[in-house]
Amino acid sequence: MRLAVSINFPVYSDALVVLGTAGVVVPMVRYFGLNPVLGYLGAGMLLGPLGLGSFIERLPFLYWITVVDPENMRGIAELGVVFLLFFIGLELSFARLMSMRRLVFGLGGLQFLLTTAALSLIIAATGYTASISLILGAFLALSSTAIVLEILAARGELTSGTGRACFGVLLAQDLAVIPILMFESILGANGAGPLPLTVAKALGDAGAAIAGIVIVGRVVLRPLFRLVGALQSHELLIAAVLFVIIGTGVLAAAAGLSMALGAFVAGLLLAETEYRKALEAIVEPFKGLLLGLFFFTVGMGIDLREIVRDPLAILALVCGLIALKASITAALARAFGQPWRVALQTGLLLGPGSEFAFVADGLAVSLGLIDADLAGFILVVTSLSMALIPPLAHAGDWFASIIDPQSPPHPAPPPPPDGQKRRAIIVGYGRVGKVVTSLFDEHQIPYVGTEIDPELVTQARRSRRDVYYGDARHPAFLKACGLMDASALIVTIGAQATVDAILEGVRQLRPDMLIVARAKDTEHARHLYKIGVTDAVPETVEASLQLAEAALVGLGVPTGKVLASIHEKRDCFRAELREAAEKNISATPTL
Repeated sequence: MRLAVSINFPVYSDALVVLGTAGVVVPMVRYFGLNPVLGYLGAGMLLGPLGLGSFIERLPFLYWITVVDPENMRGIAELGVVFLLFFIGLELSFARLMSMRRLVFGLGGLQFLLTTAALSLIIAATGYTASISLILGAFLALSSTAIVLEILAARGELTSGTGRACFGVLLAQDLAVIPILMFESILGANGAGPLPLTVAKALGDAGAAIAGIVIVGRVVLRPLFRLVGALQSHELLIAAVLFVIIGTGVLAAAAGLSMALGAFVAGLLLAETEYRKALEAIVEPFKGLLLGLFFFTVGMGIDLREIVRDPLAILALVCGLIALKASITAALARAFGQPWRVALQTGLLLGPGSEFAFVADGLAVSLGLIDADLAGFILVVTSLSMALIPPLAHAGDWFASIIDPQSPPHPAPPPPPDGQKRRAIIVGYGRVGKVVTSLFDEHQIPYVGTEIDPELVTQARRSRRDVYYGDARHPAFLKACGLMDASALIVTIGAQATVDAILEGVRQLRPDMLIVARAKDTEHARHLYKIGVTDAVPETVEASLQLAEAALVGLGVPTGKVLASIHEKRDCFRAELREAAEKNISATPTL
């Protein structure tokens, strides 16, 4: 037993170091306003075998705070990239791509192609082959989705001109990651025969594998999630998602492709289904933690001695990379009609390197396309350029203020149309929810509906209603449905415990939100007012009002008078219920 413990102990000690980084170091980094990606990279450099770990023999106590064997974490960390690609596939619906096609396929596509061509020519001029130069140029042309989008979100600029331009380019680059990884795999397999034949064979194998995943996915995925959804178990849904992500990744790997490609295809297949929002909420925390592990392992491969050995060369390459990419991006943004302010800010934000460069770099080393020394050098240049993204964002503001001093540093996005201002979330698609969604459709008020019963969700989707499967008791699911931007929440379900759980989570995130909830009776309505609804609608009261309305109209009272008195009576009931809730009175309003 002791021998087994001593053999496995480094695995657990290394895991503790990484988890300690996630639990202690990254929150500290966030506290000082830095990006967690940079925190993981910095922690990996410091606590890895090339950092403090290199002093273990002289200072044995460092064993407890450094990673002894990077291979202990590498397998798990690589799953972070798999989850990231699945998440990207899940977000890339066809409708979303079409709505931004000019920025994605126009600006973004040209930016990637021209930047790749320029970098490849420069690298080829140093003596590398055309294929290796193309690979290096392609993954150096990418920009950091994780850091740039977080900075834009923190500044409230995701919907601004700069935010939309950056998002369009980043989306195009995310789409380009898959061909880059495939091209690397093709070159790595080029052991026998001419390159064109090898490329043709590899593309044929890849196409067959992807087609197989798509066919199996269309046949299996929706029925699988419908079966799991019918059990209404959040734990089983998590297990099913993990099975799909890793399973499709393994299928792709068995076909000679990357696991990330298989997960990406699975995400695309599920992007248009009713399970998309629930899957986004489930995958997000796994993606964050596993990506953190990935960045930590990348940081462990960065040798700070490279910087000390030749700091001027490193600095020149970092500045040259940013300047070249920023110039091309800004020029293209201007050509696509963006003002100089937006073009300059977009260029500086997208000038540094990308986290995907680490993925492509590692794959190139494992396939023997580049040596470890070159890979380490690229890691240093890319990491340092990414560390400069926050100051470059401030530099973009400064330059923009010189170019256009009349505009504010962070121009507010244009106000959305009235329909978007009034976008709502409707919880429940039972008999009440169906009526509510039909009226919203009639008045052209956009909404996102949620329902826990997969059969009802299927009915809604067949009726072309925007309803998704998911449990509204989980705030992460409601956030995936757009809770933070919605104007109203309508709860149509009647289960009191479920409604209480939903309202508690929503009020913590959006204390200002309009919430209208269904109540069984006046007692339930008072309870809902106590816990924070804007309006509660008791079924018993509404039934009595409708009964009185029908009777009065039938007895010959003018319809206008009847409706006015009904509205007045309803307002009195609401006022009494609110007052009773505030005073904690249990008296029932007089009917």
